[in-house]
Amino acid sequence: MSFGKFITTLAVVGAVAGAGYIFTEKSHTAAIQAARLEAAKPTVAPAITVSKVTTNDFVETAVVSGSLIPREEILVSPEIEGLRVLELLADEGDRVKKGQVLARLVSEQIDAQLAQNQANLARSNAAIAQAESQIAQAEAQAKEAAAQLERAEPLKKSGYLSGSTYDQRESAARTTAAQLVAARDGLTAAKAEKAQVEAQGRELLWRRSNTDVTAPQDGVISRRTARMGALASSVGEPMFRIIQNGEIELDAEIVETELKNVKIGQKAIVSVPQIGDFEGKVRLVSPEVDKTTRLGRVKVFLGSNPQLRIGTYAHGLIETAHSRGLGVPTSAVTFDQGSTYVQAVSANKVKKQTIQIGLISGDLIEVKEGLHEGDLVVTRAGTFLRDGDVVRPVMPEAKLSEAR
Repeated sequence: MSFGKFITTLAVVGAVAGAGYIFTEKSHTAAIQAARLEAAKPTVAPAITVSKVTTNDFVETAVVSGSLIPREEILVSPEIEGLRVLELLADEGDRVKKGQVLARLVSEQIDAQLAQNQANLARSNAAIAQAESQIAQAEAQAKEAAAQLERAEPLKKSGYLSGSTYDQRESAARTTAAQLVAARDGLTAAKAEKAQVEAQGRELLWRRSNTDVTAPQDGVISRRTARMGALASSVGEPMFRIIQNGEIELDAEIVETELKNVKIGQKAIVSVPQIGDFEGKVRLVSPEVDKTTRLGRVKVFLGSNPQLRIGTYAHGLIETAHSRGLGVPTSAVTFDQGSTYVQAVSANKVKKQTIQIGLISGDLIEVKEGLHEGDLVVTRAGTFLRDGDVVRPVMPEAKLSEAR
């Protein structure tokens, strides 16, 4: 290579290297400027779903569950035993009235005893009549004997009557007086026998009237164990079980922590699976809590309804308290070391706000102090937000809860 070409080559290489250096420096400067512009741009606040504090109706409830039972159950057993069932006039599910005949027992034996009693009564009446006649006869004889004795006394004193004759008249007077007493005692005995026969007759009439087994009160027959031809007995299972007036109630269990809030007369909604919901009232709150299960008992009166069947499982909600006040979603409330607070949003900034809560109803919780109507709170409180954080509040498209 000639010296001239060598110099020319060096010049070209130097020019290319210089151009590359200039290009690299310009690129680095542009990157720095872009980073500065990016840093200078305003930061976009995170979007946070918020809820508005509104006035709502709050209803606090206690959950109970148990079985349907009769409000009052009547056990119908025969008043007399040893008689066979002749006829059955009512069956399970029938609605009966007070005094309605449910079953009849065989009464021929009692009818025969009644006929015999009537004969004994007639004999007692005859004995009384005979005793009265004997009294009348004894009174006449006693009167005559007393008169003869009275006439004999002056004759004996004057010596016209012997002592033996006087003694005979005196003996006759005493005998007739004793016969009168005996006749009167016979009348008393005859009357006592008649009273006994009449008492036996009343008992037989009572037994005869109770061969008809009747309903003591209005109601619905829930079970019938009586069978045709069986001997009636008051021992063991009753012939009929009657739900008085057809009234049903829920015999339910409740946790002891909620039992203290339940009072007699509180409203309740009882749900029977696959049947429906029924309104009721608390009728009884047991003073006892089972020491093993820690459950108490309440009874919810439901009234008479043909859809309800005793023994069916049911559960209910008892309205233990109600109020009207400010409310926020339960998800917005945080409990921490005995204090309760929400994350309020004001001027697009988060602020931890301590509140005092009241009743809880569904997905809402009552706020008694700490907030005002229209305030905004973070719907789902979380630890990633702190006091002073800038946020972009977003209202949900639909209401979180309806006032109930």
